[in-house]
Amino acid sequence: MSGNDERGARPHGSAGAAGPGRGPGRGFGPGPGPGSMSMPVQKAKDFKGTLRRLIGYLRPHRLQLGAVFLTAILSTVFMIVSPKILGNATTELFKPVMGGTIDFDYILDILKLLVFLYLVSALFGFVQQYLMAGVAQKTVYRLREQVSAKLSRLPLKYFDGRSNGEILSRAVNDVDNISNTLQQSLTQLITSLVTVVGVIVMMLTISPLMTLILLLTLPLSVVVIRAIAGRSQRYFKEQQKTLGELNGHVEEMYTGHRIIKAFGRERRSIETFGGINAELYEAGWRAQFISGIIMPLMTLINNLGYVLVCIVGGILVTRSAINIGDIQAFIQYARQFSQPLTQMATIANIIQSTIASAERVFELLDEQEEVPEAERPAILAAPRGDVRFEHVRFGYAPDTPVIGDMSIEVKAGQTIAIVGPTGAGKTTLINLLMRFYELDGGRITIDGADITSLQRGALRGMFGMVLQDTWLFNGTIRDNIAYGRADATEADIVQAAKAAFADHFIRTLPGGYDTVLNEEASNISQGQKQLLTIARAILANPAILILDEATSSVDTRTEVNIQHAMNALMQGRTSFVIAHRLSTIRGADLILVMNKGDVIEKGTHAELLEQDGFYAELYNSQFASRGMPETGQVV
Repeated sequence: MSGNDERGARPHGSAGAAGPGRGPGRGFGPGPGPGSMSMPVQKAKDFKGTLRRLIGYLRPHRLQLGAVFLTAILSTVFMIVSPKILGNATTELFKPVMGGTIDFDYILDILKLLVFLYLVSALFGFVQQYLMAGVAQKTVYRLREQVSAKLSRLPLKYFDGRSNGEILSRAVNDVDNISNTLQQSLTQLITSLVTVVGVIVMMLTISPLMTLILLLTLPLSVVVIRAIAGRSQRYFKEQQKTLGELNGHVEEMYTGHRIIKAFGRERRSIETFGGINAELYEAGWRAQFISGIIMPLMTLINNLGYVLVCIVGGILVTRSAINIGDIQAFIQYARQFSQPLTQMATIANIIQSTIASAERVFELLDEQEEVPEAERPAILAAPRGDVRFEHVRFGYAPDTPVIGDMSIEVKAGQTIAIVGPTGAGKTTLINLLMRFYELDGGRITIDGADITSLQRGALRGMFGMVLQDTWLFNGTIRDNIAYGRADATEADIVQAAKAAFADHFIRTLPGGYDTVLNEEASNISQGQKQLLTIARAILANPAILILDEATSSVDTRTEVNIQHAMNALMQGRTSFVIAHRLSTIRGADLILVMNKGDVIEKGTHAELLEQDGFYAELYNSQFASRGMPETGQVV
């Protein structure tokens, strides 16, 4: 029970929910490719604070991280020195050109050394990935546990105020984003930094002049990237905005396709789709084309650098300033130099997205939790079901009271019907009774014990619920009925099904009690679903029942079976019935008429009709004005 009927519909979406065209909470973090430097990236509101907090989760793994850094450095260093050694082999091979002879033993020694370096580098790389995988998964394991525990401690109002997609985005996709970054991007960032520094050092040892020439191409690369990225950014934003509109339209068309067909709006829907799709095409090809120019231009600039390096290097060789193998090594270093720079630009965007994901997860972890349990909770060993509302006040918002001053006394075994127009506070009353929300004033007692003195689990264990919207999970019918009691035997389950008038239809199914219900239990009818939820409530044997017009969406014959099952379930139990069809509650011991959060009338059916007040007006508007017979019984 969410109480949404008291406040309007739940928000359709939220800013925090997953954006279209990407995993929820994942930003438009780029992978390798020409568009990677210009894709819009989700940014954190407090980058430094969130980064410090995320680093705090890595502190318990300081030793492993130190080993990761060390192995990453060693693996990269061994790869960096390889071109210089290979250049020595090239110089040796060119000795005949200079009038000398080749020392093949020397070349063989170089090849052996290179094989050793490559193997050691690969070994350190393996150790690095192994250690980082452990650190990343342990960190995310701890984070997931905290998120899961937090969700169980959050009050119902948190879930009422947010879409399911947003909550799942934070709990699943944002955490996955953090995991992927810790596993991959962090080690890539380390190796890229070491590679850049190491390559510059090695190039300086070969030729400071050629190093300076190569570094002079960097400002030109930066200017080109910034100019193109600035132009493509606008088109990428437009592309994502249009993609969101397209996804929303498609979702509406497929979820509401029956309504669309019923009203003959297929052509209009297709035309709308075509218009949005054309806009998406226009924005998409512009964004991809402009961002795609980056790589060709970067290649052109790099090639210009290589040409200058080759010219200057050739001149230096002719003057015997450097060896010919050094030019080969330098060109390899030049290629190694540009790659980590591109990786770091990409990783910077990924880290931005990851910190934004971490911030969203931390916002969830910082949400205000339910009021703590009582240190010494009261225990009701055998609850009878006496319920009292004493001057209860409550509002979903501080300045908007829903219940003003409510006082009710319910005796054990009584059936209490709650009626009133939409928004009157009927569902709110049940939410307060089960302590899904905390009171603003007054108190509620069960058998004389304040519900705040009871453990929430023990309190809610006293209740059985049969709602208008049935809830069955993906599993067998047996498992769904047994959900009401963990230690139920086969005989208990069958007995509960018989009491709920469900045993007959269950046995007619191909699998009987072993029939597997699919995700939405669409392989059985709505009335059969209700009978299963009643069987589940019967098996739980609660002291207090909450019934929410369980017969409103079934046929007349099924309604009779459900009403019989309900009457059997309610026998001897305190029952709260949220009634929409007033004919079903004429036999209730007490009817509470609610309007604008207050009980404005109470009494039996006959007493309320005699008062000729709000209840009589509701009753007559449903039946008398239509000439409908007053049939039915308590639900």
